[in-house]
Amino acid sequence: MVSFPFSGGPETPVRPDDVIITKTDPQGRITYANRTFMRIVGAPESALLGRPHNIIRHPDMPRGAFRLMWKTLAGGNEFFAAVKNCTASGGFYWVFANVTPDYDASGKLQGYFSVRRHLRQEARVAIEPVYARMRAIEQEAGKQAGPDKSVEWLSAELAKQGVSYERFVLDIAGYGLEGGK
Repeated sequence: MVSFPFSGGPETPVRPDDVIITKTDPQGRITYANRTFMRIVGAPESALLGRPHNIIRHPDMPRGAFRLMWKTLAGGNEFFAAVKNCTASGGFYWVFANVTPDYDASGKLQGYFSVRRHLRQEARVAIEPVYARMRAIEQEAGKQAGPDKSVEWLSAELAKQGVSYERFVLDIAGYGLEGGK
């Protein structure tokens, strides 16, 4: 079985024309992965299907970011984020992620779709200090309280700027109202 331990390996580039798609069941286990995802993470479909999507979670990602994601998805809303993930070779890659709940015709949750694209360098520069501060808060607050404390900090910081989390992420990724693609 393929593992995804981060070992300080090199960055795998995500090209501007790459579209990475995965689908999970309601518990977050991978039920579909496109070829682009398999190429970038460096793992075959057989090593991915049925595994928790968080096997690719990079240690630089604050747990609060995922707490916010699950809270947003539980509310039936889509979630956007700048995400750093691990590859099977011990490296990493950055993406702009959009995660959306998937419901059947009767409104029952079937799982989640995740579509990821290239993340521009300016977005990485903007998000890395935010994630570093969130990780520091999480370490200080402890495993149990840390994710909620880091989300509280993020929410307060964005409130000072007068923007929502979604608007902040869309703006730094270049998908905001100011233009960009």
